[in-house]
Amino acid sequence: MTSKVNRTLGRTGVLVSPLTLGTMNFGRWQEEGESIRIIRAALDAGVTAVDTADVYSQGVSEEIVGRAIKGRRDDVFLATKFHGQIGDDPRHAGNSRRWIVRAVEDSLRRLGTDRIDLYQAHRPDPHTDLLETLRTLDDLIRQGKILYYGTSVFPAHQLVEAQWLADRHGLVAPHTEQLPYSLLVRSAEREVFPVTRKYGVGVLAYGPLAAGWLSGRYRVGGEQPESARAELIPGRFDITLERNRRKLAAADALARLAEDNGLTLVDLALAFALNHPAVSSVIIGPRTIEHLDAYLKAATVELSEDVLDRIDEIVDPGTHFIERDTGRDTPSLQPAALRRAHTDNA
Repeated sequence: MTSKVNRTLGRTGVLVSPLTLGTMNFGRWQEEGESIRIIRAALDAGVTAVDTADVYSQGVSEEIVGRAIKGRRDDVFLATKFHGQIGDDPRHAGNSRRWIVRAVEDSLRRLGTDRIDLYQAHRPDPHTDLLETLRTLDDLIRQGKILYYGTSVFPAHQLVEAQWLADRHGLVAPHTEQLPYSLLVRSAEREVFPVTRKYGVGVLAYGPLAAGWLSGRYRVGGEQPESARAELIPGRFDITLERNRRKLAAADALARLAEDNGLTLVDLALAFALNHPAVSSVIIGPRTIEHLDAYLKAATVELSEDVLDRIDEIVDPGTHFIERDTGRDTPSLQPAALRRAHTDNA
């Protein structure tokens, strides 16, 4: 990786590489030895940020990351997340003070470190008051257990609320937001990116290949590609469904655009995500060294204004094809919330 070596992470002043190594695959779809090899190869290539989560393989990913960066800890901007359920006990999850103070200790132990550079709420928690979460994370900063904290897949109104609550109560405000952003998932452009830019919140964008839709394997007239993720979210990848057929047509048009400009679709997809001024770093999830090499190459690609304009013609800015591609099930769009209240006209 030779271009855009450093970017500033929001208002933190921290310099991070344009690519962040995501580790969801490690310990689940990739065994430990190869995972460590990929992590160290990424660090050797100039990637300075590593993102994991306690829920990835139920802590195994954090343990692998800890072993991989041993002896290089001070050179890594280390990020992890809490919220997802650990084990069979439903109390071992969420964004409550009770869970966070335990979860952070467990993550510190698994990562083999005395502090976490960036600690993130993996999802909003509708059952916990947001102020309680913010106060707990503020306390962890003051205790030195974490240096910065952020959110992941929070809607724009909650990002604004978090900034307002922090200001009103004299707390450190969230420093980052992690969210899906790609050629096929552009809804963040509508409201979230304007909010993050207003408040100096750094953005870690994940899913630049749209969960494989931009890998080059999804083409009109081709067979249904196999996807390990299809088991996690049924229907999201079924190209026989109407919404997915529209998405397939867009992916195919984008692949042709890439070919017309001497690029791979991976080149086009990653360069697009890196191009947005709100994005601090793009999270990649290579399963092999070959995947990592392709990402590193793509990170050096510059897109012309003509190509960016053509992308906007294929996929309208601020849009997405399937709601679940936004990374969450939006509560206000669930069936119960959409039912109209009956009024008594008598």
